[in-house]
Amino acid sequence: MIKKLKNSFKDMDKTLLMVSLLLFVFGLLNIVNASSKAVVVRYNTSLYGYFYKQALFLIMGFILTLIIITIPTKKYHAYGAFCYIGITVALIYLSLYGTVQKGSYNWINFGIFSFQPSEFSKPIMIVCVSLLFEKFLSKLRNKKINHYDFIGIILFVGCLFPIIVFLQKDLGTTIILFLIFVVLFMSSPILRIDKLRTVVLGIILIIIACIIVISKNGSILTKTQLSRFDFFDPCSDYEAGGYQICNGFIAINDGGLLGVGIGKSKQISYIPESHTDSVFAIIAEEYGFLVSSVIFICYIIILYRILKISANANTVRGRYISLGVAVYIFLHILVNLGGLFGVMPLTGVPLPFLSYGGSFTIALICSLAIVQRIHIEMKNKKIKV
Repeated sequence: MIKKLKNSFKDMDKTLLMVSLLLFVFGLLNIVNASSKAVVVRYNTSLYGYFYKQALFLIMGFILTLIIITIPTKKYHAYGAFCYIGITVALIYLSLYGTVQKGSYNWINFGIFSFQPSEFSKPIMIVCVSLLFEKFLSKLRNKKINHYDFIGIILFVGCLFPIIVFLQKDLGTTIILFLIFVVLFMSSPILRIDKLRTVVLGIILIIIACIIVISKNGSILTKTQLSRFDFFDPCSDYEAGGYQICNGFIAINDGGLLGVGIGKSKQISYIPESHTDSVFAIIAEEYGFLVSSVIFICYIIILYRILKISANANTVRGRYISLGVAVYIFLHILVNLGGLFGVMPLTGVPLPFLSYGGSFTIALICSLAIVQRIHIEMKNKKIKV
């Protein structure tokens, strides 16, 4: 086992590994600020409670990484369906019996910790859709396939999670799941004319669904979700909901070039979710523009390395899984910072590597571990793929 781990580590993408670790460690240290007295009082938690929990999540992710990088991706064909069915059951359970937290039915509570199945639905959907693409190409070569039957299966697997999560009133996760699938589908080996027909049919079905929902409920979105679309001038509607974005603007502006200093944030007492959704505002305030720019550079390096692995992957599944993970990370960055900078609605989406959160952190680490396994199989020609 140790020898296998050593061999796997030797063939990992070291740049991707080191930059990812750098951001995870920086995010963990920054979460110490989330244990300030103001935050402890607001969230009724213990001093440094978030720090210890996030450290535990990272350790759990590291242990899972040691397992994932030793499992051949060809075995995903055997495990993928079980994982997909398991998350589907968990999501349906939440839709029927889940308790509302922050306006959505996202969490299964186990007393000392909570589990968010929708976070794991993203990497599982990416893997399962990628496996279907591989099977599609294999059958296409052997001329043992009906195009439209297979497209129907792919659409079902790719759209089921976004539909269930939307019914749970989680707008941010719905958008990310849907866009990941759209990018994978449009870049898939399916014929262009079939893609076009599918897109047209999808638009028609979405319009019909919207008409049905509006006629029944008067609106597609809840009042809470609709309030998030008033984001162009949040400071003019401060009390009604613009306070989070407005205070984020103040924090970023106060940070200037070099920041106000570590642990000296003034806005941390006023910004909701300063340890999760709005963590970048606190980072920009305390560390300034220069450190914020380094974070962006790290994001670019990570996305570039994953896309490079996708382009050079020696299997169809590896190519699309890596692409899906890159899109997954990019969309989380885009939606989180887009909401923080006031160019799109705030949707409660965490920022990769930096935000506090167990389910998202572990799901992200597992996704990166799968990408590393794809790189290992690409580098080591002795591994049968």
